[in-house]
Amino acid sequence: HAVTSLMRVQQLVIGQLDALLRPHGLTFARYEALVLLVFSSRGSLPLGKMGERLQVHPTSVTSIARRLEAAGHIVRVPHPEDGRAVLAEITPAGRAVVEAATQDLVASGFALNAMAEADLQALSELLRPVRRQAGDF
Repeated sequence: HAVTSLMRVQQLVIGQLDALLRPHGLTFARYEALVLLVFSSRGSLPLGKMGERLQVHPTSVTSIARRLEAAGHIVRVPHPEDGRAVLAEITPAGRAVVEAATQDLVASGFALNAMAEADLQALSELLRPVRRQAGDF
């Protein structure tokens, strides 16, 4: 029952987040990729590293990058030191859309506004051992 509840809530939350991000031309997966680039030291990361950090298959990260590039949110450039790798680099338009989208997500409570702050903290603590065991910290 716990696994079913966890997976169903994940689906519901992703659906709500995607709906909030749709006016920005984003999905939650694309938003996460842009946020990852915003918080990187240079505003760019190799696609392989992005896939690892986002925990998605290389094909998925390539698809995400293509869509973000088509929207003008990133550019893909050759890695300056590794000829086999490609960097995703966030553009000023990408930074602007992250800022606007984040404002909407924060205003919505990231689709978890039905829960009290203390319950959100308790939920995070309950899930910590699972994440730690998986090496997610």
